[in-house]
Amino acid sequence: MIHLTLSSHNNLLTTVINKPSLHKHHLTTKPSKARTRTITCSQHHKNHRNLIEKEVPTFIDTHHRFVVREKRKKKEEGKSVLHEKEEKTKKGSSSSSSGGSVIGSKQMVILCGLGYWLQGFRCFPWLALNFHMASNLSLDPSVLQLVQYSANLPMVAKPLYGILSDVIYVGAAHRIPYIVIGVLLQIFAWNYLAFVPAAREVLTVLVATVLLSNLGASITEVAKDALVAEYGKKHKISGLQSYAFMALAAGGILGNLIGGYFLLKQPPRIMFIIFSSLLLLQLAISFLTREDSLGLKKPSSKNLATPSISENIRKQVSDLIVAISDKSISRPLLWVVGSIATVPMLTGSVFCYQTQCLNLDPMIIGWSRVIGQLVLLSGTVLYNRYWKKFPMRKLIGAVQILYATSLLLDLVLVRQINLQFGIPNEVFAPCFSGLAEVLAQFKLLPFSVLFASLCPKGCEGSLTSFLASALILSSIVSGFFGVGLASLLGITSGDYSGLTVGILIQFVAALLPLRWIGSLPMSQPDSEEKQRRKSMSRRTRRNRRVGKVVISSINAYRREREWEPQS
Repeated sequence: MIHLTLSSHNNLLTTVINKPSLHKHHLTTKPSKARTRTITCSQHHKNHRNLIEKEVPTFIDTHHRFVVREKRKKKEEGKSVLHEKEEKTKKGSSSSSSGGSVIGSKQMVILCGLGYWLQGFRCFPWLALNFHMASNLSLDPSVLQLVQYSANLPMVAKPLYGILSDVIYVGAAHRIPYIVIGVLLQIFAWNYLAFVPAAREVLTVLVATVLLSNLGASITEVAKDALVAEYGKKHKISGLQSYAFMALAAGGILGNLIGGYFLLKQPPRIMFIIFSSLLLLQLAISFLTREDSLGLKKPSSKNLATPSISENIRKQVSDLIVAISDKSISRPLLWVVGSIATVPMLTGSVFCYQTQCLNLDPMIIGWSRVIGQLVLLSGTVLYNRYWKKFPMRKLIGAVQILYATSLLLDLVLVRQINLQFGIPNEVFAPCFSGLAEVLAQFKLLPFSVLFASLCPKGCEGSLTSFLASALILSSIVSGFFGVGLASLLGITSGDYSGLTVGILIQFVAALLPLRWIGSLPMSQPDSEEKQRRKSMSRRTRRNRRVGKVVISSINAYRREREWEPQS
C-alpha cells in the first residue's frame, strides 16, 4: 500500500510541477499528504535548481547581446544626428558660399570684361594718333614706327608691377587698387593730349604723354592678367583666358569700326575725350568692386608689416626665377619670344604707303582692322571649343606657316597684283591687310592658356607680367629691326621701292622659328592629365573594385564575430 501510495504521488508530482493549483480530493490521508509534500518540495527544488543552472547562462548571453545592440544603436543614432547637423551646416555654408561666388563671378565678368574690352578699344584713340602723326605732323615712316614702338617701353617693366601687386597690399587688396592707379594715369594722359595743344604739336611732349598713358595701361593689364589667373585657379575655371581674348577682340572690332568714321567727321582730340570718358566708367566700376567678394586670398600680418616688404619682394623675385627656370615654362617662352623678335616689322612703312601712295581713307583702314578682329574673335571661339584638343605643337606650326604666308599679302598690295584680278584696293586692303597682325595675336592664345595652367600659386602677377613684358620686349626688338631694315633699304615717305624686298625678308624670317618648334609641348597639361586617366586599364579598375569588396567583407566578418557568445 505504501508503495502504491508513493507511486501514485510520484505521478502527482509531475502535475504539481506543471500546474501550481491542486485539488483536496487527491490527498486522502494526512501522513501520505505530509510525505507527498516533502517529496514534492524536494523534487521541486532539485528540478528548479537544474532549470536555473541550465538557463542562467543563456539569459546572461542574450542580455549581453541586447546591451551591445542598444549601445550600437545609440552610437549610430548619435552619429547620424551629428552627420545630419554637419550636412545642414555644409549645405548652409555651401549655399552662402555659392551665393557669394555667384555675386563674385558677376563682378569678375563685369570688371575684367570691361577692362579687356577697353584694352582692345585702345585702337580707337591710337588710330587717331597715328593719322595725326602721319598727316598733321608729316613724320617719316621710320620715325612714325620708332614712336609707335618706343611708346611700349613702359610695358617692359611689367614684372616689377607684377611683383609689387603680389607683395604690397593696398587696403587689404592687391589687384583692384593697381587697376585704379593705372586707369587714373591713362585718364590724365589722354585728357592732356585732348586739352593741351602743345602735347599734340611738340613731338617730345607727345611722346612723353603717350609713355605715361602706356605706363597706366601696363599697370592695369598686369593687375587684370593676375586677377584672371588667380581667380581661374581658385575656382578651377580654365576658360577665362578665352573670355578675355573675346572681350579684347570685341573692343578692337568696335574701336576700329567707329574710329575711321569719327576721323572723317571729328578731329583727333574728340576721340581722346571719348576714350577718357570710357576710362572714367572703368574707374567707377573698379571703385565699386570689392576684392574680398571675389574669393581671393587676404593679406597676412607679414604682408601688412612694413619691415617685411623688402623681404617679400626678394622672396617673390626668387620664386619668379624658380618658376621661369622650369623647362616646361622656359622652352615655350623662348620659342614664342624668338618667333616674334626674329621678324623685322614694317608696319609704319606699310601704313604710310597705304595712306600716302594708295590714298586710302581712315574708314578703309578702320574696316581692315575690323575684319581682322572679327577673324580673331571667331578663331578664339573655335579654339576654345575645338582646337584646344589639337596637339599644341602642330597647331602652333600651322599658325606660324599661315602667319608667314599672310605677310606676302602686303606684297600683293604693294605690287598692285590685286588690280590684275580686278580687285580694287578699297576691297583688298580691308579683307587681307590686317590678317598678319591677327594671326600674330592669335598665336599667343595657346601660350597664355599654357602659362596660366603652369603658373605656381602666389606667383600669378609676377609670372604673367614677366611673360607679357617678354612678349612686348620681343615686339619692340622686332619694330627696331624693322626701322633698321627700312633705313637700310632706303624706305622713306617719297620712295617705297625697297618695300618689296623688305616684305620678302619678313616672309623668310617668319619661317625660321619652325626649325626649333620641337621645344614646344605636344599638348596642354590638362589634356595630358585626361589622357593619363583614360589610359587606366580595365584590369586596374576591376582590381580596385575587388579590393573594396574584400575590405568590406572583412569588416562584415569582424562584425559577425562580435555577435558570437564569449567562451
